[in-house]
Amino acid sequence: MDPLTHALSGALIARATAATAPGPDALPVRTRVAAGFVAAAFPDIDIVLRLIDTITYLNWHQGITHAPLMVPLWALLLARLFAWIDPAHHRWQAFFMPACLGLGIHIGGDLITAYGLMLFAPLSTARYSVPLAFVIDPWISAIVVAGLAAGALLPTRRSPAVLALIALLAYLSFLTLQMQGARDVAALHADSRGLPPAAVHVLPQPLSPFNWKLIVRDGDTYHVAHIALTEARHLWPPLNWIDALLRLHTAFRPVRLAQWQVLGRFGDSVATADFARDGWHQPAFDGFRRFAVFPLLERIDKDGEDGEGRPERCAWFVDMRFVLPSMPPSFRYGACRAEGGEWRMYRARGAFLID
Repeated sequence: MDPLTHALSGALIARATAATAPGPDALPVRTRVAAGFVAAAFPDIDIVLRLIDTITYLNWHQGITHAPLMVPLWALLLARLFAWIDPAHHRWQAFFMPACLGLGIHIGGDLITAYGLMLFAPLSTARYSVPLAFVIDPWISAIVVAGLAAGALLPTRRSPAVLALIALLAYLSFLTLQMQGARDVAALHADSRGLPPAAVHVLPQPLSPFNWKLIVRDGDTYHVAHIALTEARHLWPPLNWIDALLRLHTAFRPVRLAQWQVLGRFGDSVATADFARDGWHQPAFDGFRRFAVFPLLERIDKDGEDGEGRPERCAWFVDMRFVLPSMPPSFRYGACRAEGGEWRMYRARGAFLID
């Protein structure tokens, strides 16, 4: 989920859980909401890993700061920090619960995206996800903002925030149905190829809950389709404008018109596949190999040079989780080697700051 929606969702849940008849030691509503806002933004502090390098950040993002087992510790640290800077000098215990709620709703918001978080860190680095929503979901953001705006108009009542949380749960239930519908379409394709259900993967796509990327894995080959689960393409007007700008309306086709592409992980050319496969398995490429879930060769080029000025040949890979129709892919890494030289890994800058 995007950082702003994370933070606002923390404010929303803090407001929804505020006591209707607060005791003498309870936080004022504004202070409680502010604590929830900051706590829900906190887990993404792991962006400091970018100071090491991007691949370290990609491999450890949504790790220990996003782990439910660590919530009490992070909440304790945040509660003490809030109490220290609070001009009204409330006790840290009053900040502990809104901090827990903010951290928890952040974890939930990331669990429903395709990135995957380390739910059992620090005991395990295994990643889990229930990919219901794209990382930026305008409908989730709109529900959160509407709940906070209505609450600002009715400052003595928490019902607007409670209703917004109920609306979020209803929307997630709706997304679950859409995910199952997308899986059913992909499963039919897999069955027609004699592939098991485990080969089927579906990823939510931008702007609409009806847009999905379907991936059926068959060894080193992917069957990929972009579908819209409805033929009605009428969106909220601002989204229609963005949709037209990105040309997404042409990329996601109704199920009856779905077009499946067959893509080789190491390309479709025998002449280049051996080089790409060799580069993929090199120790120098360990970082990207750990990160990528659906790796795909993007291209092979000879445009670079190593430190000694020798021409390098590079196999550039992407992860299909971060490849969107009509947009440059994010997180592109190349396995490169000059004749007689060592393999190296390079990063190609993308369209976004995080790249």
